[in-house]
Amino acid sequence: MKRSTINRIMAEADDMIRRYGFCLPPFAYWSPDAFKSRANDARHLIDVRCGWDITDYGDGDFDRMGLFLFTLRNGVQRDLAKGGGMCYAEKLLISRQDQLSPMHTHVLKAEDIINRGGATLVVELYGSDAAGGFAEDQGGVVWCDGIRRAFAPGDKLRLAPGESVTLRPGDWHAFWGEGGDVLIGEVSTVNDDETDNIFRAPIGRFALVEEDEDPTHLLVSDYARWLG
Repeated sequence: MKRSTINRIMAEADDMIRRYGFCLPPFAYWSPDAFKSRANDARHLIDVRCGWDITDYGDGDFDRMGLFLFTLRNGVQRDLAKGGGMCYAEKLLISRQDQLSPMHTHVLKAEDIINRGGATLVVELYGSDAAGGFAEDQGGVVWCDGIRRAFAPGDKLRLAPGESVTLRPGDWHAFWGEGGDVLIGEVSTVNDDETDNIFRAPIGRFALVEEDEDPTHLLVSDYARWLG
C-alpha cells in the first residue's frame, strides 16, 4: 500500500469514528517525531502494539480485501499466562462496504465483535476439525449478546448497530460491511496479531508499505523500524 493511501485512510477513519461519538486517545495524533521523543514513556504502547493498523493482507487491493484497526489498549502475554493482571484488549475497526476480512481463527484469543454504528456487519462462520483446522462441514455455537446461537457451516450472522457476537478460539470467521461501512468494536483477551491470526488462505497479516510520502502517524508495523 502507498503511504499516501494509508494517510488518507487514517484521516477518513478518524472522521467516521468521531461521527459515532468516539474519540481516539492522545497518542493517536502524535507525529512520528513526537512518538520517537516519547518512546521511553510509551514503551508499553510500543511493546504491545497499540495504535494504527491498516492492512490489505498483502493482496494489494484494500477496497476488495482489507481492514482498518486501531488498538486502544492491550494486555501482556505474561499476565495471560499467569491468569491475572491485564488480560484484555480493545480495538476499533472499520469494515467498508463489501470489503472482506478473510476467513481466520485464533489459537488463544476470544473476542466480542460489536457493531458500533453504520450499516450491517456480516459475519460468516465455520467450525473446526479435531486439530483446530478449518472444517467446511462443521458448525458450532456462538453467543450473540449473551444468547446462545448454533450455526451451520457457512451461516452468515447479520449484526445491526448495537448487536454483537462472541467468538472463541476455533470459531472460523470472515466479515464485511453490507449496505455501507461499519464501525466495529472488539473487546478480547490479550491480542497478538503477529502469531495468533490463523488464516485459511496463505496471506499476510500486515501490508507492505510503499513510501511515497511521509507518514502522518506511525502504524504498529512501523514501530520496530522507527522506534526500535
